[in-house]
Amino acid sequence: MRRRALVSVSDKRGVAAFARRLHKLGFEIISTGGTARALEEAKVPVTQVAEVTGAPEMLAGRVKTLHPRIHGGILADLEDPEQVVELVDHDIGPIDLVCVNLYPFEETVAGGAEEKEAIEQIDIGGPTLLRAAAKNFKSVTVVPSPSFYKEVAAEMELGQVEETTRRRLALEAFRRTAEYDASISAWLAERVEMEAVPSTNGTAAAPEQSLDDAAAGDDVFPETLTKSYEKVLPLRYGENPHQAAAYYAEAGGGSHLLTGVERLQGRPLSFNNLYDVDAARTLLADLSEDGRAAAVIIKHANPCGAAVADDLAEAYGKALASDPTSAFGGIVALGGPVDGELAREISKVFTEVLISPSFSEEARKVFSEKPNMTLLQAGPIERPELSAKPVAGGLLVQETDRVEGDDEYELVTSVHPSPEGLGDLLFAWKVAKNVKSNAIVLVRDGATVGIGAGQTSRVDSSELAVRKAGERAKGAVAASDAFFPFADGVEALAKAGVGAVIQPGGSKRDAEVVEAADRRGLSMVLTKRRHFLH
Repeated sequence: MRRRALVSVSDKRGVAAFARRLHKLGFEIISTGGTARALEEAKVPVTQVAEVTGAPEMLAGRVKTLHPRIHGGILADLEDPEQVVELVDHDIGPIDLVCVNLYPFEETVAGGAEEKEAIEQIDIGGPTLLRAAAKNFKSVTVVPSPSFYKEVAAEMELGQVEETTRRRLALEAFRRTAEYDASISAWLAERVEMEAVPSTNGTAAAPEQSLDDAAAGDDVFPETLTKSYEKVLPLRYGENPHQAAAYYAEAGGGSHLLTGVERLQGRPLSFNNLYDVDAARTLLADLSEDGRAAAVIIKHANPCGAAVADDLAEAYGKALASDPTSAFGGIVALGGPVDGELAREISKVFTEVLISPSFSEEARKVFSEKPNMTLLQAGPIERPELSAKPVAGGLLVQETDRVEGDDEYELVTSVHPSPEGLGDLLFAWKVAKNVKSNAIVLVRDGATVGIGAGQTSRVDSSELAVRKAGERAKGAVAASDAFFPFADGVEALAKAGVGAVIQPGGSKRDAEVVEAADRRGLSMVLTKRRHFLH
């Protein structure tokens, strides 16, 4: 029997050349709609699918290939004599090759299409054809992407596509349909969630659920979380040089860590680089909200310096002064353009990655003398609604942590902070949110002067922050990412000369902690919300 290939593609790059090679090998080419017209224009003989099915394309093209004469030919197990006889009885010819790529749903919704347009780009026949051909890879070759045209045609010209190749192509087809369905699911879920947002026209919102309530947030977290990720970037190595690594972003065209980021110079990124870049850009976003120039220095995913100022060079200088030893080999993120003068200052310290919205020509020239420094040009980051952390065999998913408004903060001591001190407290609180817990952050004049990160005791974090600050602790303010369980942490800060503390509160010993602050002459603000970062 003459071999037959069904070719129906949205992406028509290379399809005419591929179909022509199949035709020369004796294949009858069956096709649909726009693909058939493209092949005819390229002078490739083609049989319209309607000639095979005996039924016209209908419902504005929604139904074309959903027919037993098509799917019987694809799904028949040709190693089963009974199924072969059944094909003959129903006058259905087998289909040996299925070349399909899908409607561009992801691209359509990424462009902000209206619901009606997006729905029309949900392919039904295409995924069905891919899945049918992939299921029957023992008898059928499935070609789910133009990237496989040359390989398949070359094997066909040698006689047939090897079974190992057909099995691998089947895997690629199922991966593609899974990715496609995940994109549609994510798009539809977003619209359903938008419709579920409580009205603000006077209707009372649902009561806030307890943090101890196991059902909290069930409306946000579906029973099955379906996501698809595509490889964006192979990485230089993983956490250690002997570990291979790659960066994947959620499929579907949404914003991610490297959206709009351009690498201007330097070595390819490693796993640790990207992990630190994420920490740097997230903290920078928090600090840039008040409109002042902001600078952040990250080491091992923790801030070792952060500052805001009216001038970017001043902000960078203050951030560097926080802990110049730890800044060596760090990741620097800046909230404004880098000029030549600032570039020369940054070049004095070994910096592995520098992130900025833009670099002047003079700055680029300065940094060209540091070829191992990686320059990333990047605007503000768009933070996702949900964040996730992998664990053995699973995923922990939560709402992304965001700094709350300060309108409900409470001053609980008799001593009031000065306006400048209050500004430093709020700045310290934003930084503490981005420091690994247990976290204590000391701040003076809009810049960190001591950071205690990742300690198992809050007293240890306090003492570490004080030690790093040295004399700068006198007159500084402190932020603690969670409550002080005992008064000893506050005592350690007061002893060093810290004048004000911001912390969530909520300890059984809050009264003792506040009394210790009052006794020591500290002002204390309670935020009533903690910000652990593990």
